Formats: sequence, C-alpha cells, structure tokens
Amino acid sequence: MSPLAHRADARAARLVVQTWVGTRLVMLVVAVWVMLTEHRAIADVFGNWDVAHYLAIARDGYAEANSIAFFPGWPLLVRLGSASGLAPLLVGIVLALAASALAAWALFRLGGAPAAIAWLLAPTAVFTLVPYTESMFCAAAFWAWERAAKRQWAAAAVLAAVAASVRVSGIFLIAALAVLALTQAGAARERGRRLLWLVLPVSVVAAYVGYLYAVTGRWTAWYDAQTAGWARGFAWPWEALRHTLEVLEPGEYADHPEWHWVFLAEIISMAVGLLVTAICLVQRRWAEATWVGVQLVAFATSYWFMSVNRAVLLWFPLWILVGRILEGRDRLPVWRVVVNTVLVLVALAVQAVWAWLFFTGRWAS
Repeated sequence: MSPLAHRADARAARLVVQTWVGTRLVMLVVAVWVMLTEHRAIADVFGNWDVAHYLAIARDGYAEANSIAFFPGWPLLVRLGSASGLAPLLVGIVLALAASALAAWALFRLGGAPAAIAWLLAPTAVFTLVPYTESMFCAAAFWAWERAAKRQWAAAAVLAAVAASVRVSGIFLIAALAVLALTQAGAARERGRRLLWLVLPVSVVAAYVGYLYAVTGRWTAWYDAQTAGWARGFAWPWEALRHTLEVLEPGEYADHPEWHWVFLAEIISMAVGLLVTAICLVQRRWAEATWVGVQLVAFATSYWFMSVNRAVLLWFPLWILVGRILEGRDRLPVWRVVVNTVLVLVALAVQAVWAWLFFTGRWAS
C-alpha cells in the first residue's frame, strides 16, 4: 500500500472512531438529561424493557414466565462480567459499547468508512448502547460474514456460533452463510467443507432447543413463549399489515401517542428491507438477499410488524448500500458537504429522540 493510500485509510478509520464517540456521547447526554429533569436513577433510564429480562436471567436464570424467549448467550456474558464485582447493568452497558465498536470495525472492513458511519448514525442506535443483544449480535455476525467473505470459514463458524447463542436471528445468519458457502467459487468438495463448518452454530441452536425440551417437554417452547409474552403468533402477511395499520387509526392507543409513529416506522423499515432484498437479488448477491429476506418473512408472518426498527441494525447490506450512495471523492463539492452535514445532523436528532423514547420508558420498538 502506498503512503498516500495508507494516510487515506487512516483518515477514514479516524472518522469512524470520531462518529462512534460522537454518537455515543449524544445518547449519553440524552440519558443524563432525562435523569436530571425527571429525577430518574440510572437503572430507571438504562434498565427499561428487555434489559430487565436479560438482567433477571443473568441473576436468577430462567425463573420468570416466558423468559426462555431470550437466548442464553447475552445474559451469561453479563453474569460472567458481573463476577468482577461490577453491577450487572454497568457490565451490560460496557459490553454493549465495546461490541458496538467491534461491529463498526467489521462494517468498515466490509463496506468502508461510509457503511460503518451510516450504521453508527442509525435511528435505533440506542439499542447498541443499552444492554440489549444488538451490539453483541452485530459484532459476531458482521465479523462472521467478513471472515466468510475472506474464506476463513473456521473463524466464521465460531463467530456465527457466538451470534447464534445471543438471539434467534442466528438461525437466519446460518441460512445466509449456507447460501454464501454454496455460491462462493470452488469445487463441490470445497463447498461441502464450508457447509460442514456451519454444523458448529447449528449445534448451538440445537443445544438450546434441546435444553428447552428437557425443561418443558415441548419442542415449541421458545415459540410458545414468544407468542404468550409478545403476541408474536403466526399471521399471514396481509393480516400482520392490517394489525399494524390498526395501531395508526385515530383514537387507538391514545395513552401511548408515540406508538403511532413508531409503528409507522415499522412499516417503513419493512419497505426498506424489501427494497434492499430486491437490490441484492438484482445484483445477484444471493447470500445478502437471504440474510435480509428471511428476516422479513419472519416479521411479516407475526401478529404485527414489531421490532423491525431494531432489526434494521442487523442488515449490514443496507448500511453498505447507504454508504455507497453517500460515498464521494476525497474532495467533495461544497453542495455535497452541505448535504452530508445536514443528513448527519438530522440523523443525530432522530437518534436522540429515539434514545429519549427508550430512556423515558416509552415504546421504542
């Protein structure tokens, strides 16, 4: 690499680091503002929604009803970190911060600085700061993909196994990696070896399903918990869309006004996912299309479109596409600099609002 190219890469990497620091600071400022203005403790700000479930599992195991809906990898990691004497909530925040940096690094390698920056500026980035699974899953999944793209399938399998221990999205990752293994150039024997490596993450999922069967006596225990606790029972796509649109009707959920625009964003996220899948198919990027497409199928066959806004964080093909659209030459014209600056400011504002939703205990997808 020439000295000029090396300096360019260093500048790009520095910009990603600055974006990581800046976005984390914006969300932390919002958290501090909520604590000061609403007299909330840190646990009341960072411990909302699923965080309470993860911390309870880390402390007591699967003692609560329907807690088996959460895969064990993340609570186990928080529990191990808590052995240092730190509070589990603080451990979760530190782990999420570190994992978000690793995920951004992987995206930097997959799609360059613009892709990593776009991901860091995502509206729902608050879920990469609080003790949710998004940061850890993205770090493991993105690096698994990066290694698989470089044909380092042993490392990819180990990383995919970590991702599969964290959340059910690991199943979709395994499916997409299988497509990548089959579509990469090479002889049939080589493709078979790639697929064999995926036995490792499959075994992780199978182990958890087997554990749930041993405990509950039902092979569908995980799905039953999702249905009972979060209304994720099966529905046809048109039914799921209808249920989501019902939330937007005037007078519905008047006591939760933010639900209207958050669920509207769920519909927009589904549309974005469809667009990304279509683009990947046109470009014959079969594995990437599988990665996003199978998630859309899962969301479209649930009772309503829920948590799609968070799942957007997992769609690395989206952030690579956004990065390519925004990418420019080393010296941009003035109008492009102005447009990019406005886009960054708008993204930070939306990110701050979404962080405020979560920190105040409002519905944030």
